[in-house]
Amino acid sequence: MKILHLLLGCVLAISFSVIAHGDKQEGNGKFLGLDTAAAKVVQTFHEALESGNGTLARAQLADDVTIYEGGRVERSAEEYAQHHMLSDMKYLAAVQSTTLEHQVKVLGNTAISASRSHTQGVYKGKVRDYQGMETIVLEKQQGEWKIKHIHWSH
Repeated sequence: MKILHLLLGCVLAISFSVIAHGDKQEGNGKFLGLDTAAAKVVQTFHEALESGNGTLARAQLADDVTIYEGGRVERSAEEYAQHHMLSDMKYLAAVQSTTLEHQVKVLGNTAISASRSHTQGVYKGKVRDYQGMETIVLEKQQGEWKIKHIHWSH
């Protein structure tokens, strides 16, 4: 576990360096690496949640994924699928989210996806209008990219 945390720290430092200096890269650096296989997994996960396809969303997650959101932690794909996934799908069906920037960096069998979005809409009678951030760490497992960690904040 210490090795995973150390690796994650290194990947985050490298990735955020790319993001922080993205304005010096082609296309203003706001959208990079989206043609990679790892990025396709992230995109499939988002599309599955937005369309209410829990089976497809679950298939993108490693069994031992950890998901951080709003001070809570879910420690497996099964826990997420049984608890918070349904509310995420209902929420995403009610609001409109626009991706403002998204960078994916692949480093061997690890990849990191960092994005920022703007979300607007009304959910459960409450107006929502905020910028959110998402960090996803992926790991290549048996030749396939799987989401190992998600951190959502706004």
